[in-house]
Amino acid sequence: MGAEYSIELETISKPRAEYQTDEYMELDLPRAPAIMVGEEVVVEGSDVTEEKVVAEIRKQLGMPPLEPEKKGIIGRLFK
Repeated sequence: MGAEYSIELETISKPRAEYQTDEYMELDLPRAPAIMVGEEVVVEGSDVTEEKVVAEIRKQLGMPPLEPEKKGIIGRLFK
């Protein structure tokens, strides 16, 4: 996604126990697992679809939302 949207990505991975410390809570960051785009928390504490992350990236960059993908047989026929 970073190459597609010319954005910088940062991944932070720590043992689960580190996310449950008082020191982590004092940082006022979302609870893990989480995805933030800029200052916006896209999701915290659960999984998220790639489409939702891409939508937030596009919003932050001032781009229009992507058209929803047509699914199923009819959607593939009229694509």
